[in-house]
Amino acid sequence: MADGLEVRGTSRSEESLAPIRATGIEPALADPLWPGTVLDLVGDVAVVLWALGSAHTEAGEGGSVEAIHGDRLERLLERLVETPVRGFVYEASGSVDAEVLETGVRAVDAAAARWRIPAETVVADASNPERWVEEMAAAAARLIG
Repeated sequence: MADGLEVRGTSRSEESLAPIRATGIEPALADPLWPGTVLDLVGDVAVVLWALGSAHTEAGEGGSVEAIHGDRLERLLERLVETPVRGFVYEASGSVDAEVLETGVRAVDAAAARWRIPAETVVADASNPERWVEEMAAAAARLIG
């Protein structure tokens, strides 16, 4: 629970759910490479935060970072229109290649224009976690405020 809001955090792996739970956030399994796993969790969600600016791939997953900021992100955004989600925050900074992040920004901007999905792009320095959280939360608050 953050500022009276329920927050759900996702991970691709079971072992990463315990640290999410320890922060007081509801943990859930989802894989951004498979938009359906994310969409299964948005029935009671107002804003999705796509905080994958420092995502990395595991050995053998070639292209997955590009996909979660590209075609998989586009598929998710297309299908979000049919859900209760009313806002989307995209993290456009981190260790992922700037060109890949720019692809994501274009996808979010296009979805916002095409389907009128309220969206914000956040460029925050994750090396300052408090500031990063403030900027992501402020973007979400603006979308639901």
